[in-house]
Amino acid sequence: MSKRAIFDKKNILVAGGAGFIGSHLCDRLVENNKVICLDNFSTGDERNIDHLLSDPNFEFIKHDIAEPINLEKLPELQKFKIEFQGIQEIYNLACPTS
Repeated sequence: MSKRAIFDKKNILVAGGAGFIGSHLCDRLVENNKVICLDNFSTGDERNIDHLLSDPNFEFIKHDIAEPINLEKLPELQKFKIEFQGIQEIYNLACPTS
């Protein structure tokens, strides 16, 4: 039987996390998980996530998801140990309404 690493919290990526729905999702997810919020503020607002910025289980990255990103190389995400644990869940809310 193979051994699996057990981590205390999941790493969850929320694209569009500074929008109305995304910020509320981040609020709930950060209670029991580590949350990485990606947003370029095209329709989101920093005020929606201001209260989360001081939470050690939350990290905001200003980024356009249309561009590639290597999460393992970002120094601000070292605490999430992505190179060992990876990302367990992804929520993509980065889609402006028409």
